[in-house]
Amino acid sequence: MITTRHEITIAAPVETVWQLHTDVAAWPTWNSGIDLAALDGELKVGASFRWLTHGLDITSTVTDMVPGRSVAWGGPAAGIDGIHCWTFEPYGDGQTRVVTEESWAGAPVDADPAGMLAALEQSLVAWLDELKRTAEQGR
Repeated sequence: MITTRHEITIAAPVETVWQLHTDVAAWPTWNSGIDLAALDGELKVGASFRWLTHGLDITSTVTDMVPGRSVAWGGPAAGIDGIHCWTFEPYGDGQTRVVTEESWAGAPVDADPAGMLAALEQSLVAWLDELKRTAEQGR
């Protein structure tokens, strides 16, 4: 199993960042690493959504959520079982600290842990950078 954690501070209020991040269907409009995202209904514990990223067709299920503060989802894709957690904290004057932690397990990870960790880290850093850019532009 591999696990990584990254964080970023965004110059936008937590409500803005949360709304942007949890509008799953809009992810492809601001996150260049996501080609498709679809959620039927509202994002809540037990809800599933489908997304396509870096050639992986993923169905994730929300496992935990505190509205405005945290969300976690997980699911299998191409032999990898992933768990992805996000937290959003008000920080300073109208800013938000976003922390993302993700773990992967499965045969592809066991076969190339260093390569898989590098790919996961690149993906998370890019996601945080694009979330920051978009939220700070006031989308």
